[in-house]
Amino acid sequence: MTTVEGRSVDVRTADGTADAYLTHPADGGRHPGVLMYMDAFGPRPQLRSAADRLAAAGYTVLLPNVFYRHGRAPVVPLPAFLDADAERALFVHLGPILRGLTPDLAMRDAEAYLRTLADCPAAAPGPVGVTGYCMGARLSLRTAAAFPERVAAAAGFHGGRLATEAPDSPHLVAGRITAEVYFGHADADPSLPADQIARLEQALTDAGVRHRCEVYPGAPHGFTQADSHAYDADADARHRAALLDLLDRTLTSR
Repeated sequence: MTTVEGRSVDVRTADGTADAYLTHPADGGRHPGVLMYMDAFGPRPQLRSAADRLAAAGYTVLLPNVFYRHGRAPVVPLPAFLDADAERALFVHLGPILRGLTPDLAMRDAEAYLRTLADCPAAAPGPVGVTGYCMGARLSLRTAAAFPERVAAAAGFHGGRLATEAPDSPHLVAGRITAEVYFGHADADPSLPADQIARLEQALTDAGVRHRCEVYPGAPHGFTQADSHAYDADADARHRAALLDLLDRTLTSR
């Protein structure tokens, strides 16, 4: 397996400093950049391991703490394992923080994250990929739309509220996307019911976006997170294969 180098970095944004994790192959080369967006529980060993796995596949990965305005990660104390009771208790504190990260603030930060990858000696010049989990899937979609000249691939897994009836719903930005898009949806996900899945699919199709959206049968919301009660090993393996397939096809050859 490819050895990787991972370290903590600070990203200067328009509103302060975001703590982040940067990881890449330890070969002294330059590799395509990937911006990885966290779920609501933030950067932690589970997500850093996911970033390292992607780095071992030949990518330079930046995993920022998008809640940095509320402190360095973890912004609230996290248990080693997220059972259902722990998740409900955490969302009492995380819910307002999540809602406070408006699309405008998130995309202002995204510019800084993409700039960090562009300036990174371990990242290859050229377009990048963006991927995200849960709330990070929404950020992935918005980043692809806000920076079409920079983003060649965008993915999201068990994303919620991707195509609501709100005037700022993420699916409404589909017309600005030039990247290829992949979404792996959780099955029977209350945060992404069938009508939203259909609405997202229609928006991407109408906009002419190259895309594939798949529902993972039997996989619950959060299926990629091994530190959670929702983890599904088969669905996680499927997500890893789909993500690498997308990145390998769309980013600069390695």
